[in-house]
Amino acid sequence: MDLNQIEVDLQNPDFQYRLKAISALKNHPTDIAAPLLIRYVDDPEFLVRTFVARELGRQHTPETFAALLQIIKLDNTPNVRAEASNSLSLFGRISVSHLVEAFFRDDHWLVRCSILAALVEMDCPEEVLEVSEIGIEGSDASVQEASTDALGALANSHQSEAALAKLLILKNSESAYIRQRVAYALKHFDSIEAKESLAQLRQDHDHRVVGAAMENLIP
Repeated sequence: MDLNQIEVDLQNPDFQYRLKAISALKNHPTDIAAPLLIRYVDDPEFLVRTFVARELGRQHTPETFAALLQIIKLDNTPNVRAEASNSLSLFGRISVSHLVEAFFRDDHWLVRCSILAALVEMDCPEEVLEVSEIGIEGSDASVQEASTDALGALANSHQSEAALAKLLILKNSESAYIRQRVAYALKHFDSIEAKESLAQLRQDHDHRVVGAAMENLIP
């Protein structure tokens, strides 16, 4: 789509045209695409804002970075904030402290799970451990499970001992779903404590936990 058509479609009251125009901007250079994307961070249609947040991750400038921070802090739709968090992570290490701050500030499960996944991908074990501990202490089951999974991802990092210590406590959780995630996470660790805990979980009263702990044992 040529630039003239994009600019026309961005003005169309039918948001479907705006969506196509936003998507088409990925084929244009940053000096053209970035200012147009930033102009639509407050579009009334949340799907358009979601597309804007996604495309901003392709355009690495100080202005797009600032725009993503604005979306994460101010947008009223969790899907948009989650997409903006994913895009912000594409800027690399500079985004880590902002993502951690957003995790502390925003307690919506979708945003928190998106941030957790991004931090794990970015290989920043200290921050993963920090947000995982907060997520586990929270009340949302999805975030608790994602946080437990994230602890397992630290098995080969210099935070492995701290992550394992947390998992050894969580193996006694009242939640069967958490114990199930702990069973999966413990398989990443090669310590005696991890193996003993897995053996304990194979005796769990919940079949889902037993199944998770037994996985890979049955040929």
